[in-house]
Amino acid sequence: MFNLQKDHLFSLVKSLNKAEKRNFRLYVNRLQADAKFVQLFDVLDKMQAYDDQQVLQQLEGVEKKHLPNLKRHLYRQLLTSLRLIYIQKDVEISIHEQIDFARILYGKGMYMQALKILESTKRKALDHHQDILHLEIIEFQKMIEARHITRSRRIENKMEALLDEARQRSRIAHSSNLFSNFNIQVHGWYIQFGHIKSEAELHAVNQFFQEQMPQEFLNSQLTFFEKANLYQAYMWYHYILLDFEGAARHANRWIELFQENEQMCEKDPTLYMRAMYYLMVQYYLTQRTEDFSRQLKAFETFYRHILPQLNDNGKLTATIYLNLSQLNHIFLTQDYERGVSLIPGIKKELMAMGANTDVHRILLFYFKFAYLYFCRREYEKALDYLNEIIHLKANSLRDDLLHNTRMLHLICHYELGNYRLLDYLIPAVQRLFDKATDLSPLLLKTLAFIKELMAKPPAEHPAHFRSFLHAIAEKASSPYERKTNNYLDVSKWLLSHARAADMPQP
Repeated sequence: MFNLQKDHLFSLVKSLNKAEKRNFRLYVNRLQADAKFVQLFDVLDKMQAYDDQQVLQQLEGVEKKHLPNLKRHLYRQLLTSLRLIYIQKDVEISIHEQIDFARILYGKGMYMQALKILESTKRKALDHHQDILHLEIIEFQKMIEARHITRSRRIENKMEALLDEARQRSRIAHSSNLFSNFNIQVHGWYIQFGHIKSEAELHAVNQFFQEQMPQEFLNSQLTFFEKANLYQAYMWYHYILLDFEGAARHANRWIELFQENEQMCEKDPTLYMRAMYYLMVQYYLTQRTEDFSRQLKAFETFYRHILPQLNDNGKLTATIYLNLSQLNHIFLTQDYERGVSLIPGIKKELMAMGANTDVHRILLFYFKFAYLYFCRREYEKALDYLNEIIHLKANSLRDDLLHNTRMLHLICHYELGNYRLLDYLIPAVQRLFDKATDLSPLLLKTLAFIKELMAKPPAEHPAHFRSFLHAIAEKASSPYERKTNNYLDVSKWLLSHARAADMPQP
């Protein structure tokens, strides 16, 4: 599953659907239907895995030294063909095309026609919140007005209005850049440092947040995307602080922004679904099952409505968000049997995504599959997925996923009575935890607890479980551990064994 293709041309060819292939063949028929690059396309389309030698064997008269240029030409022709399809579906591509037309007309000396195209295209850019393209169009208009005598000078206040619009758009472009930077910087803080773990870290993240915030633009009338980036930054800020309720409030404001601008749900559906997904993540972390169920229903309704209009990237993103949310809902409702029934369908979709999704996403699903089987006490099946994660040689795993995986791996082996194997596995996990900079204290204590269990006879284990459960009661209820418990509930596992100590002996 993880032997992903690295040849970019082959990956592009394999990503094409039937309509895109048909459009390419119609496009090239206007050129040279029997050209070598068309033959190369047919060869790649039939291959299951890319191999240079196999390609050369099927292309008569093509030497190895000429293959890179032939592949480069085919790649360009494929992209040109795809552009003809998506120009009707993607507003940015459409606006770029109109700007290109204006440049061609201007180059031929038809600057009045160029200005006419730019004026109509500018309205389209404004309607679709394309602030950067809007500014590019205005700058093009200014350049034409500065170099040529046009009718604009005869219209009262025409040039002043254009210059005022340029100043306003320059400010918006600048502030939009600052707000998008702000969102990325706050999210980047979480990726680098994780959640706060001390008063010193709380002070540091507060100072960072205030320093990076574009204070000078907060009182101005913000555009749609400025608000979207601001709400996302606040959501990540509260998430870093372990204030999941606060994160939920700002994720909800992000959704309300789309609902106030309904046309943007259609124009940028991926960002809208991202907002809904992160609101459900906060509901999951705060165990707000009813709110989660309501939001999941809204997501599924929108997904069904928008699916025919999504491009490949949008479909991939939406599928990942939908499946992760459905699995999280399973854990909230504890309907594990239904959860297991979803696994074959999700795995099929993951296989279809192939090289177009990152390995971490796939392994996140694998952990959830393992946890589903663990909750059903099917420990062997859980280990199948955990081993896939552990044995993958990659540096793309997030630390918390790896830590939870290794702990659940130990717990499953304990449940299966593989005590000798645990003696071998525990030192490796200890070395991993010793190197960790953002490790749950509960996981560290649980590792020490399992090591102690291995030194005691099995008959004493139930009482030891009860003792450890009481010892960590306060720690397990902390905000930091509340998040950890949503993905690996150590306390519930301890409780199931501690109850055995209270049962009457036969």
